Amino acid sequence: MAIERLLEIMERLRDPERGCPWDREQDFRSIAPHTIEEAYEVADAIERGDLPALRDELGDLLFQVAFHSRLASERGAFVFEDVVNAICDKLVRRHPHVFGDAVVADAADQTRAWDRMKREERAARGERGALADVPVGLPALTRARKLGARAADAGFDWPDAVGPRAKVDEELAELDRAALDRDPRAQEAELGDLLFSVVNLARHLGTDPEAALSRANDRFARRYRHVEQELDRRGQPAAGAPAELLDRLWAAAKAENP
Repeated sequence: MAIERLLEIMERLRDPERGCPWDREQDFRSIAPHTIEEAYEVADAIERGDLPALRDELGDLLFQVAFHSRLASERGAFVFEDVVNAICDKLVRRHPHVFGDAVVADAADQTRAWDRMKREERAARGERGALADVPVGLPALTRARKLGARAADAGFDWPDAVGPRAKVDEELAELDRAALDRDPRAQEAELGDLLFSVVNLARHLGTDPEAALSRANDRFARRYRHVEQELDRRGQPAAGAPAELLDRLWAAAKAENP
């Protein structure tokens, strides 16, 4: 089987005598950044609609799972099969409407049931508080969204988007005051509060802030490239370009790259 071939390759790479020197030196911490990077590359292939690339990136991500599992097996903690069985058991447990007799009305009802089961599982593990298992290592925007969603599940939330929208204005005013005071620590704190408020607003609008910022980055890059090309065509260095010209070129770039 293909998965057995992968596990055999992984075992060979970690062989103390005949394995790869780089692979033998790795541990959970050193591999973790590569795992995160591969997950992002999967998302990038999906965003680009590149299915051949998605196949390759999913393979790279699967290799990361095999690598972590191999490291754990060397410590006697668990093996790859335990990882597979754990997710299989979890999926069956969390889908009683598919594998049991439970009934759900629609996808929203299933989401509520899923969240309820996760809360019950956290309580069974002795984790106290709604925010207990939100991973610290998540990207900041994603973690902010999860923290806000968990607090909302516990009843700590606005009833609609009006509240978080007003909070954005409030935090922006506090950032302005910190900037006037020229207090770097206060500026950082208030900027963080502003960003967190924007993420809460995004959640109420049903928008993923990480995806929204990623697409904004792409738009900026396309528009800026357009400006660069126009400046090159005019023989005008960007550093010395008049502000009025840059504004005009940027407006044209926005019109061509909405």
